[in-house]
Amino acid sequence: MMKSMTGFGRAEIQDSDRRVTAEIKSVNHRYLDFSIKLPKKLGCFEAAIRALLKKYMERGKVDVFISCEDYTAGSVEIAYNKEAAKRYMEYFREMEEEFGLENDVRVSFLARCPEVLTLSEGTPDEEELWSVMERALRQAAEQLSAARTAEGQTLFADISDKLDRMSAMVERIEARSPQILAEYRQRLEAKMQELLSDTQIEESRIAAEVILFADKICTDEETVRLKSHIESMRRELGKEGSIGRRLDFIAQEMNREANTILSKANDLETSDTAISLKTEIEKIREQIQNIE
Repeated sequence: MMKSMTGFGRAEIQDSDRRVTAEIKSVNHRYLDFSIKLPKKLGCFEAAIRALLKKYMERGKVDVFISCEDYTAGSVEIAYNKEAAKRYMEYFREMEEEFGLENDVRVSFLARCPEVLTLSEGTPDEEELWSVMERALRQAAEQLSAARTAEGQTLFADISDKLDRMSAMVERIEARSPQILAEYRQRLEAKMQELLSDTQIEESRIAAEVILFADKICTDEETVRLKSHIESMRRELGKEGSIGRRLDFIAQEMNREANTILSKANDLETSDTAISLKTEIEKIREQIQNIE
């Protein structure tokens, strides 16, 4: 099923020891590009996060935000630097003697001195932590995938409607082609009658002129290829996986054929139709930029 590259997913998993929150958002991008922001202690899981998310997407600029609140007893460790405390006390006594001040240092004051007491995060149980993170990531990724699929279906409907309109335009161009030749023949005959007056006009000369004109304005090859490209795009829209690049290539080929038709057009109605055709193709190309 066709997917957009735009979406958002969020999940929060909490057990007795910790709470992990995962947020994933994605926008269109030429390749699959991850930007992962997580606490320093979770940096060891970055490769596993990338591997997991690649199962849910193939293209897009993906921003991943992970936070973790750890309630385990060993999540924070306090270290007492006895040597630093000893040096502080030596300097305090020295200051007392030098300036004749009362040494009123208490434990509470000493504990606030830099480097006497330090807090550090304990080493987490990686297996248990990953089990919680993985659940949060999978739920967020599934939400993201569902959002991308829903938008993909909206894009599918929109592009399909545009392809229908393009098919109708190509049919109008094909139907108009013989009318253009008939009108040109009539104008040519009238002009020659005016110039040659009562002189008999050679039918072969008129036919030759019409053939030359028909060759100049003939768009049969372009319309046949355009119809083929339209059907190719319809088939691609129904395929699974990453189809955005293939659709973009087909749209480029469509645009090339439309340009050729416009350059050959020697008729106002055909020119207007070709311009409308190009407009629809450009709209399709814009939508394709959001397809995975």
